[in-house]
Amino acid sequence: MDSENRGFSTMNTESASGGTLPPGMTEDESVEVQVELFKVEEEILTLRQVLAAKERHAAELRRRLGINPLSEFKQNISKSWQEVQSSNAYLTASATLDDISHSDAYKKTQETLSQAGQMTSSALSTMGSAIKNRLGDLRNSSTFKNIEDKMTKAMTGKSDDDTPPPPGDNSTI
Repeated sequence: MDSENRGFSTMNTESASGGTLPPGMTEDESVEVQVELFKVEEEILTLRQVLAAKERHAAELRRRLGINPLSEFKQNISKSWQEVQSSNAYLTASATLDDISHSDAYKKTQETLSQAGQMTSSALSTMGSAIKNRLGDLRNSSTFKNIEDKMTKAMTGKSDDDTPPPPGDNSTI
């Protein structure tokens, strides 16, 4: 009960009878105001206790109905979305967008962007094929093969003397 009293003053008759009084207030008026304050604070405390009990009861009823916080959230979102869809702002914006999507300017823009996308796709495909062919040519070049052979030898630790001649090379015979 003490933790629920936090933030509220308790009736203090000493300050009403022996402390300093607010200007223009008699001792009897001060006691009367303090008594009223005490009663109001007690009512607030009682209301908080009743509210907490009601909240616990509501939570129990929701649990028994199978309503969990996630389903409540979904219901709230659904309800909010329905409210948005029926709002004047949404209906006006929707009508405006509908008008725009049926306009000649929109259709021309859509066609132009579609053609630009197709051209871009074709250009990127052609560029990709060109790069692929160029890398294939590079891989088959004598310079690349020479570097590849040297790297292989370096990795395996073999020297030129250990390597047999390539097939078709009759220089050692």
